[in-house]
Amino acid sequence: MGQGQADLAIQTLKECARNGEWLCLKNLHLVIPWLPVLEKELNTLQPKPNFRLWLTTEVHPKFTPILLQSSLKITCEAPPGLKKNLLRTYESWTPEQINKKGNLSRAHSLFCLAWFHAVCQERRNYIPQGWTKFYEFSLSDLRAGFDIIDRLFEGSKDFQWEFVHGLFESAIYGGRIDNYFDMKVLRSYLEQLFNSNVIGSLNARGRKMTSFLHSISLPNSCSILDYRHIIESLPEDDKPDFFGLPANIARSSQRMISSQVISQLRILSRSVSAGCKFDREIWSAELSPILSLWKKLNQNSNLIHQKVTPPVERQGSPILSFITLEQFSAIRLVQSVHQSLASLSKVIRGTSLLSPEVQRLASALINQKCPLTWQSKWEGPEDPLHYIRSLVARALAIQNWVEKAEKQQLLSDTLDLSELFHPDTFLNALRQETARVMGCSVDSLKFTASWKGRIQEGKLQVKITGLLLEGCSFDGSRLSENLHDSPSVSSVLPCYMAWIPQVLNY
Repeated sequence: MGQGQADLAIQTLKECARNGEWLCLKNLHLVIPWLPVLEKELNTLQPKPNFRLWLTTEVHPKFTPILLQSSLKITCEAPPGLKKNLLRTYESWTPEQINKKGNLSRAHSLFCLAWFHAVCQERRNYIPQGWTKFYEFSLSDLRAGFDIIDRLFEGSKDFQWEFVHGLFESAIYGGRIDNYFDMKVLRSYLEQLFNSNVIGSLNARGRKMTSFLHSISLPNSCSILDYRHIIESLPEDDKPDFFGLPANIARSSQRMISSQVISQLRILSRSVSAGCKFDREIWSAELSPILSLWKKLNQNSNLIHQKVTPPVERQGSPILSFITLEQFSAIRLVQSVHQSLASLSKVIRGTSLLSPEVQRLASALINQKCPLTWQSKWEGPEDPLHYIRSLVARALAIQNWVEKAEKQQLLSDTLDLSELFHPDTFLNALRQETARVMGCSVDSLKFTASWKGRIQEGKLQVKITGLLLEGCSFDGSRLSENLHDSPSVSSVLPCYMAWIPQVLNY
């Protein structure tokens, strides 16, 4: 389905219903506004008993529910795993496509392409460690990559693998990626797979197998059956080193999946209509935990009553200016959350009218989601209870930072960056203050850290604690790979951080 197909579809539908034939309408997610017309036609049809209508669509939030309810639904989902992904690719290719001109390098290149495509897709099972988000790598990317490999071997001239790297990175797979770190991962895969050391028949003559990655050997032939045999020999369960991920990545993945399942179960345990309409008993039962926790967190503090004025621009210390602004923002956020929860409490007690803002707030909290009005001011934990705990803890910690900064004792103490709302801004303020002390531009400074003691070149430096590391372990002198039973997150020893000149003057 698409533009200009609606009238033809209705005409064909009537003919098939009249003759008792089968009809398949594909890609209905492309014509969502037209679906009410289809519903109307289906209600007026008087088909023969043999008539069948097949509809295909991708997931769409605005798909007509009436059409879904009146249909028998079948979900098609590809089985997960690197092995299954490779098998699907080689089932879609013909022996003639692999054995074209009997070029061994071309056959090896196509296997590298299939492996690269499978790794890119299956790595999505480990978000956010694999990719930071879900990218729509699809068969169209595989077909485009096949065309590039195919054209690459049409001529007899020598070719540069940088050409393939550039097209895959900038136009095909990389065109879907919008994160700098994900792009580095993609570039690393391209350099690892598409190079003359992995692909090439000159070093393979006289041998039956060619060494590939992860102790896998490729057949020195162009037979598609040989490559399928290699794929069949792969383990059913994916090994983390297939993706360049730590051995304990499954623990992180299982923890995230468990958290999502628990969150969904909490939502299912609640009344479906609890957040849609006001019911004093339901709202009181569902929201009393967060209201009680908020009251308990603020019992021994004056954050909700503290009066603050917006900080004025001063020519003094950038670090002090940052800490003052951080305190102002923290108190404003605490008071904003208090105001919204107080309004919600009044509605539950019956002393205030229900407003659209309170309705949206209650709906989000009942569904175990952090309200957008809170997240817009600080992107904290998604769970509301964790959010308010972190908010109050940080707001109280900022008070100590302000006292130390005013006494000029901040940089001489050990600091925990997790106590800040914007730790990256603190490091930038440290950079600006270092530039003032050294009388140089901020662009001429580079960031450095040391676990061996104080940094000699650093005029201003801070000792940081509370750092966490994922993917490996660090003892202060070297990195170590994680084992399959290693904790998913490990603590890092305190270190010194400073900004130093990029070129030292000896």
